[in-house]
Amino acid sequence: MTDAPKTLLQMAGAPLDPSPLSESTLVIIDAQNEYRTGALPLTGVEAAVKEIEALLKRARAADAPVIHVQHKGKPGGAFDLDDERGHIMRELAPECAEAVVQKPLPNAFAQTDFAEKLETAGRKQIILTGFMTHMCISSTARAALDHGYRVTIPASTVATRDLPAPDGSGVMKATDITRYALTELADRFAIIAKDAAAVPD
Repeated sequence: MTDAPKTLLQMAGAPLDPSPLSESTLVIIDAQNEYRTGALPLTGVEAAVKEIEALLKRARAADAPVIHVQHKGKPGGAFDLDDERGHIMRELAPECAEAVVQKPLPNAFAQTDFAEKLETAGRKQIILTGFMTHMCISSTARAALDHGYRVTIPASTVATRDLPAPDGSGVMKATDITRYALTELADRFAIIAKDAAAVPD
C-alpha cells in the first residue's frame, strides 16, 4: 500500500493551523458588483460575501488591519470604477481608516502600493479572501510568498465562475475550479481553512 500523498508544507513540517486574526492583515480582493450583478456573476458569491462579512466584522472588532483591493477596469467596461459595476459591494465597503488598493492586474502586488500597505500594517500573516479563486486569489497568494508573507485562505470566502475546458471537452464547473485552485495553493503557498469560523481570533 502506497503512502497517502502529502503537500510540500506537510513534508517540510510547517505549521498548518490558520493564522489568527489578531496577528494578521485581512485582505479582501475584488469584492465588486461586477461579480454579483455585472457581466461576471460567480457561483456561490452570496455565500462567500456573507463569510467575508463575518470575518470583516471580527477584524474590525479586534482592530486588525484591513486592506480592500479593487480591480480597475477600462471606462465603460468590466470593473469600471466610475460605474456601479466597479464599486465594492455595500456589505463589504471600506470604512474610513481602511486602506484601498486599486490594481490593473490579477496579482495585487503588481503595479500597486499593496506591498507598502502591507508593510505599514506591520504583520507578516495575511487572511486572504475574495474573487476569483483561480485568478486574483491564486496570483496574489503566490506572490505573497515571494514577499515573505504567510497566507491563510478560508475556503468559504472565495468563489469563481464556470469556464470552458481548454481541451474543448466541455465546461469546468466553478466549484471544481475552486477546489483545484485551492489544492494547488495548499501544496506550498497557503494554509486553506474550511471557513471563516476556522480562523481563530
